[in-house]
Amino acid sequence: MRLGQLPNEASALKLPALFGYGFRPFFLAAGLAAVVLVPWWAGSLTLGIPLETAWPGPLWHGHEMVFGFVVAAISGFLLTAVPSWTGQRGFSGWPLVLLAGLWLSGRLLVASSAHWPALLTAAVDLAFIPALALMLVPTLLRARSRNTPLLLALLALFAANAVFHSAVNRADEGQARDALLAAVNIVLLLVTIIGGRIVPAFTSSGLKEQEHDARPLKHWPGTSALAVGAMVAVLLVDLVLPGGRAAGVCALAAAVIQAVRLLQWQGLRTFRLPIVWVLHVAYAWLPLGLALKAVALLAGAPFAAFWLHALTIGAAATMIVAVITRASLGHTGRPLRVGPPTVLAYLLLTAAGVVRTFGPGVAVPYAVTIALTAVLWTGAFALFLGVYAPMLLTPRADGKAG
Repeated sequence: MRLGQLPNEASALKLPALFGYGFRPFFLAAGLAAVVLVPWWAGSLTLGIPLETAWPGPLWHGHEMVFGFVVAAISGFLLTAVPSWTGQRGFSGWPLVLLAGLWLSGRLLVASSAHWPALLTAAVDLAFIPALALMLVPTLLRARSRNTPLLLALLALFAANAVFHSAVNRADEGQARDALLAAVNIVLLLVTIIGGRIVPAFTSSGLKEQEHDARPLKHWPGTSALAVGAMVAVLLVDLVLPGGRAAGVCALAAAVIQAVRLLQWQGLRTFRLPIVWVLHVAYAWLPLGLALKAVALLAGAPFAAFWLHALTIGAAATMIVAVITRASLGHTGRPLRVGPPTVLAYLLLTAAGVVRTFGPGVAVPYAVTIALTAVLWTGAFALFLGVYAPMLLTPRADGKAG
């Protein structure tokens, strides 16, 4: 069976529905990672639950949230979007099993790295992104897809992970933190590029269904290019001068551009469409988080000190949940409508972002902030798993393959 080919009837009998399409194992993996990693981290901080990693706890937490949780979600998205972009059949079968197994092996080795040679942990963890790229590249090149440059983001994430492993194994915590910040900025660049496509597109389609005479969304010339350029600038400045005034000024400019871009999408018109307004909420965290970063770096305001979590929990994680809930419905043959449990998950995740970002700045004890954030976050992803895991584990509702 070639990569990118749906299984035939005989091969389908050998594997569960979980491996019938690329989004299935990796959206499930993202949800499972979310409900394991954050409570484990919070428990280690507040209750002294031991970590089995050889790395400093904060670095383990940051690495696994990016290269465990976020990368799983990105993988599921790309393995599903690439066939749609190229008109080719979806990824499935044993190659998908092996790829998912490689992701899981990396998580297990990192979590228990105190018991393994550092080189083994690094080799397995670093192997995942190249393996993912090897699955995607032939399909993109055959179709000469305009989305092929997005693979540069995977290359950049791989480089950041390699620098991280090198730094953490040399006990250079500063460089390891810089590598994680670079990885977060790469993820935010992807949110800017992909979000800039799907938020207005899904908003337009949702409003057309809701309003018989829906007004078209405005598209102000140049805002998309400016937003992407601003996030590239944020990435580059943080690589060269992290934490300085230049980074603050760059973040402020990016915040303004992102806010202007968001305004043209008329998110207030979507309040009756949870599956759409959550996209706007996710994107709104981008200008907010960048503005907080600017205030923290330029003015040292305590309330803005935890700006990073506005960008990670707020923008990245909320956009992930917005996308994977919608994609799971659509690609399992279900209507694009979310019920109360999913809406509650959206609200809990938003609350987690608010508490983690602003709690310490308004004199909430740090341990309370961590515990409450973990409860809200875990509740959101437990609801996701409760609703969507059965969809991901069973055949499509419409009887089609995939």
